[in-house]
Amino acid sequence: MSKKVEHVKIGPKMRVSELIDRMGKSGVFSAGRLAEAVGIYQEMIENDATIFMGVGGALVPGGLRQVLVKVISDGLVDVIVTTGANVTHDLIESFGGSHLRGEPMVDDAKLRRQGISRIYDAYVPQKAFELFEDRIQPMLEDVTKVDQCMSSAKLLREIGLRLKDRKSIIGAAAMHEVPVFTPAIADSILGLQAWLYSQDHELIIDGLLDVREMVELAGKAEKPGAVILGGGVPKNFVLQSMLLTPHAFEYAIQITMDRPEPGGLSGATLEEAKSWGKVSPDARLVTVIGDATVIFPLLITGLLGRLRK
Repeated sequence: MSKKVEHVKIGPKMRVSELIDRMGKSGVFSAGRLAEAVGIYQEMIENDATIFMGVGGALVPGGLRQVLVKVISDGLVDVIVTTGANVTHDLIESFGGSHLRGEPMVDDAKLRRQGISRIYDAYVPQKAFELFEDRIQPMLEDVTKVDQCMSSAKLLREIGLRLKDRKSIIGAAAMHEVPVFTPAIADSILGLQAWLYSQDHELIIDGLLDVREMVELAGKAEKPGAVILGGGVPKNFVLQSMLLTPHAFEYAIQITMDRPEPGGLSGATLEEAKSWGKVSPDARLVTVIGDATVIFPLLITGLLGRLRK
């Protein structure tokens, strides 16, 4: 017989981990799935799984920069795949720029005249991109003294090693030797700046080297696990990494607001990935439907609370 839904009890001194435990006892809807996600993540850590994380969407402008740094510094991830945009926005903060709170219902033509780019209700002043260009160009010149042809992971590692900002995702990843891949780096301001640099200097960011390095990491992962935030290229690049190995993901957590019916990867179920051989037939899986800027901090805080115990 099925278990009863236990109604969630709350209190003013309740810890996040305790709240999630009680949500798990309700066991239904996104509350139950969030608690299940914490349990799966905990099992990955305790079983020494190799954790691949896909970071899609505007999570740095969305305020999750320090959450991702915490994940890296506390050893909760081994490999990251993200967008060039998230890297760009991380570096903007490292270079002294900032993201501003704005409004989603606004005259965007007016924002353009004011030199502001909008990401829903997060604003990025044009001066932040100008600062980014001023800082990234000499950094690329310094990096290419090491190598002129490299994977995106090597490029970001070299950039990260040159950052003094301890709050940087790229800097933390370089310090803790967590490779960060941006297979679609050309689709970003960082990609545009790299192209501009390449017009007068030798620089090749080889996407096939990304594939080789990622497949090598996947091949060495005896207990692979995936944590997917959003979708797009990061999600696919993580999942496809197993196709050329004898392995498949034994654990997978997905946080998304997309739907599977249109056939797009961002909304595709983790169960669907079993048909491709990306995910093991008996893998522990959970999809939490919700905004990653809300769900992911709860997931990590709940996980840390359990690990402390």
